[in-house]
Amino acid sequence: MTALETLIKSLTRLPGIGPKSASRLAYYLIKSDRSFNRALADSIATIADKIYPCSVCGSFTETDPCPICSDTSRDQSLLCVVEEPQDVLTIQASGAYGGLYHVLGGAISPLDGVGPEHLSFAKLLKRLDEGRFTELIIATNPTEEGDTTALYIRHLLRDRGEITITRLASGLPIGGDLEYADRITLARSLRGRVSF
Repeated sequence: MTALETLIKSLTRLPGIGPKSASRLAYYLIKSDRSFNRALADSIATIADKIYPCSVCGSFTETDPCPICSDTSRDQSLLCVVEEPQDVLTIQASGAYGGLYHVLGGAISPLDGVGPEHLSFAKLLKRLDEGRFTELIIATNPTEEGDTTALYIRHLLRDRGEITITRLASGLPIGGDLEYADRITLARSLRGRVSF
């Protein structure tokens, strides 16, 4: 296998990158300045050493706790539960939310072998016990897995009358991911969340 074929094969392992896109990226890199390629390679090689999950919320960070968890000006009574760390960035970009986050690390998906024990539900319950949260916003993706996860959260918290449980409102496409929602739709969904 040639160096070019190896690069294309490696790039196809990235999410959303098929053979054609991988080929375009590989040819772009061949034409690029060597210093750009070295900087890109160094960034990729050191990413696991510099970025890791926040010990509080589970979002990716370079400092622990992350800047969001450390920000005392954020609303400490709101906790938004998301599936993945990139969902935190997506909601933050909407500018419509000023509370804290909890990253589950995925969604319940029995077909993929992902059960509640594989996600950070125990840590979520501990945070709720130790915090002063009045509202928990479920911001899982509007998919079967996301809905299953939301129902499981509601089941876990059914006896906690002191906390209001809400879910993102309509506006997000069914079967879509938060990561791909536009800012206006996401902001409208956050403002229009409903009891769950």
